[in-house]
Amino acid sequence: MANEKEYLRTKEGSNIGKIVVDRDLCIAAVSCIAVADAMYQLDDQSKVVVTDANAVDDETLIMSAEACPTKAILLFDKAGNKIFPK
Repeated sequence: MANEKEYLRTKEGSNIGKIVVDRDLCIAAVSCIAVADAMYQLDDQSKVVVTDANAVDDETLIMSAEACPTKAILLFDKAGNKIFPK
């Protein structure tokens, strides 16, 4: 079973309802942080954690997930459907 951490997103006007970080896939490339540093940081195990799920707009959030070389950031819409990666 994957070591996944879920973060609910409640940003008004956002189509994204949940962010999931697969900690087993995270390699601390920090490409997500380069795109959206207001949203992520590395923890003491050098794994990305979401510090503020509402810090950026949907476009920036999607770009930060796309920047991850291992696709460790999964995005779901408000209905629970996976929108990234497809």
